[in-house]
Amino acid sequence: MTAQNAPTMFGHLFLSAGAMKAGTTWLYSVLEQHPELHFTPEKELHYFYHRYVDDRQLSDPARLRLAKERYLERFDPERANPDRVRANLHWVAAYLSRPVDDLWYRGLFTRTRGELYACDFSNLYAHLPKEAWPRIRAGCSRLRVIYTMRHPVKRLWSHVKFHLQVTGQLEKLDQWSPEELNRFMRRDFLWPNAEYGAALRRMRAGLPEECFLPLFYEDMRSEPLAVLRRIESFLELHPASYPEALINRQVNASASIPMPDFFPALVAKDVARIIAEVRAEGLEVPESWTR
Repeated sequence: MTAQNAPTMFGHLFLSAGAMKAGTTWLYSVLEQHPELHFTPEKELHYFYHRYVDDRQLSDPARLRLAKERYLERFDPERANPDRVRANLHWVAAYLSRPVDDLWYRGLFTRTRGELYACDFSNLYAHLPKEAWPRIRAGCSRLRVIYTMRHPVKRLWSHVKFHLQVTGQLEKLDQWSPEELNRFMRRDFLWPNAEYGAALRRMRAGLPEECFLPLFYEDMRSEPLAVLRRIESFLELHPASYPEALINRQVNASASIPMPDFFPALVAKDVARIIAEVRAEGLEVPESWTR
């Protein structure tokens, strides 16, 4: 048995570290149809962020909250499929087990059809320190990582709207002055997602070139099938047939609230810097980014 094919803790692992509101939910919804890819019921497991950045991410209360909100109170007894509910509850039992360690993470992937890759899409992985990536790779027979980026201003506006929407605070967009909105979007839980250059540098410092693929949201919207084929080639998968309706569907959209005219000016200097940093990594940004 060659070293590349030797058994490892995680086997073949496919991670998405895409920026928030940059198309990762669409990618997840389409790629979970590929017969060689295995996803757990949860799109974002956040395990490596828990391990290398903040061990509160998967605390007992955090996992219990997710289990209660997403699995224990969501199904309709009159309409639910018992087999599906039972499978989900088996998975939830594994998710709530302890300790939260490498064995815990591996146990979440059942690969019931013999899929090639275990898949985990977490935007928090873009914030992992560069030292984490070689350690993750050491536990894999093959590691592949993608990172998606979107027009910095449009992504940031979508992220702001989405956060206020899920926290029930959308009315603040009508109340805040430009200065108040600027202060809000630069908070630690929100602004770091805009720093594409820093994320690219961290991942490229910790991953060999063949393990890492940066992508642009704009390409996913304009040429979705071409991007899917590029990902399949990157993962060395057979091309799959995806439903056209699924490819063209918009998912996880934020509230339809127009961007105020003053918003781009609040981040103009930052955007110019971020674009320069992305280009410094050898990537040509979509033309729309510079308009």
